[in-house]
Amino acid sequence: MSFDAGAAKNESAIVVDQTCMNNTPKPVVAIVGVSRDCFPIELTRSRLKALSAVCGDTYACDKIVEGEKDIPEVLELCTVAGANALVIYLGNFGPEGPSIILAKAFNRLCGPVMICGAAEESGKNLINGRGDALCGLLSAGVVADLRKVGVHIPANPVGLPEELAKEINHFEAVARVVLGLRSLKVIAFGPGPQDFITCQAGVEPLEGLHIPVMSNSELDLLQLVGAVKDDDPAVLAVVANMAEELGAGNNHPDLLPKMAKLEVSLFRFAVANRGMSQFVAFANKCWPAFESAFGHVPCYVNGRLEGQGYPVACEADVYGAVSEYILQCAAGDPATLLDINNTVPADMVTGIDHKNLHMDFHCGKTCSSCMKSCALRHQLIMHRLMEPGKEPDITRGTLEGQLKPGNMTMFRLQPSGGGLKSYIAQGRFLDVDPKSFGAIGISEIDNFARFYRYALLGKKFPHHAGFVWAHVGAVIFDALQLIGVDDISHPLPPSTLYPNENPFSIGERGLE
Repeated sequence: MSFDAGAAKNESAIVVDQTCMNNTPKPVVAIVGVSRDCFPIELTRSRLKALSAVCGDTYACDKIVEGEKDIPEVLELCTVAGANALVIYLGNFGPEGPSIILAKAFNRLCGPVMICGAAEESGKNLINGRGDALCGLLSAGVVADLRKVGVHIPANPVGLPEELAKEINHFEAVARVVLGLRSLKVIAFGPGPQDFITCQAGVEPLEGLHIPVMSNSELDLLQLVGAVKDDDPAVLAVVANMAEELGAGNNHPDLLPKMAKLEVSLFRFAVANRGMSQFVAFANKCWPAFESAFGHVPCYVNGRLEGQGYPVACEADVYGAVSEYILQCAAGDPATLLDINNTVPADMVTGIDHKNLHMDFHCGKTCSSCMKSCALRHQLIMHRLMEPGKEPDITRGTLEGQLKPGNMTMFRLQPSGGGLKSYIAQGRFLDVDPKSFGAIGISEIDNFARFYRYALLGKKFPHHAGFVWAHVGAVIFDALQLIGVDDISHPLPPSTLYPNENPFSIGERGLE
């Protein structure tokens, strides 16, 4: 299901579309060539043409920047082209002053900026055809630092067109994260559960990133849902879509109308309240009062929203919602939030170092496209608490099964001393039956045991982590640096110590 401006005016005009990711920005990359006036401008022009030819769907600006006077025209051309990400390309040495002025202006008006330079093509033309971008990029980097202008410098910043095209493709994903955060709003319903202080944190660092957090009461949500009629066309459409999605796993068909009303209410609230922001993530309280008030758990609905590009963090975890959204933007696919939950018994997996394994779990809010198998069930832990000795009723509504096997990235953003800290780890979900309940899977991450001890525990991260089914650690790392988050932990090999790690513990306690 997706919403647009038209749907905001006509709330019954809702299109059910489980593949829609319209809550994710779409970068439009412009490539602008720069040329120092004592170098042949044709060198930049011809090299820009060769670069744009291998870069696919990008906008190559016709105007070459030689001085400050060229910048207003270039900005206008890029704006007309709809560009929201910029690659400044040193076809030759390039004018460092105007290049960084352009970067600062574009960054403020439109979006993130990358800077790179052309490599020399042949030893046959190193007099009139030598561009010296290797030297010019150093000058541009110095000026960017002096003027406090944030630019993305790729891992291989000087190269031939085919080499730079790979870096520009990477930058496009980085830009998607930065653009998403620039126009993200977090909508929260209810405070976190009393026993989950771990997920509650001040939002001041998010305000520093210009991410507003709109806090609402659970009563507000109850009123919203109560105002939606059972025969609302949107509700009927969602019920039909749920039934189709669940198939044989639709164990509680009588519950679908209630859950559909919640889904429609959240979507409509997002459209009506995103304000100046383009994108929305939710951080909603999901227990213990929710079940008796709404008559079900919200897990399946939360997962469906995530499948459509609207992350919903459990237990009012605002930073969990932002973490999920970053993963979604990096991968261009749905993400989820899971507990870093339990160890893996030795009799379940053989041939793999168990120090690299653990199970990731949550009640059942991971979308169906991220599950190997799934069915609509009841939440066992809540049932023990709320309906002991009874048939499940208000604790129904989870989507449970094995998480889809394949590559994954685990990520968390968290406040720290007035700033932000984070961690990134890449691994995979194994195709092994977890033999348990909830949405759950067995994950393998190299060097996980020490990472868990000295990064997750050592730096006081909560138990919630965002996951996406792709390796996007490099994209997130670069995006975090571009927005000013420098505290980034990641798994280290035994040869490299974590801060405050006991150097005598390596080997002695089998931590290799």
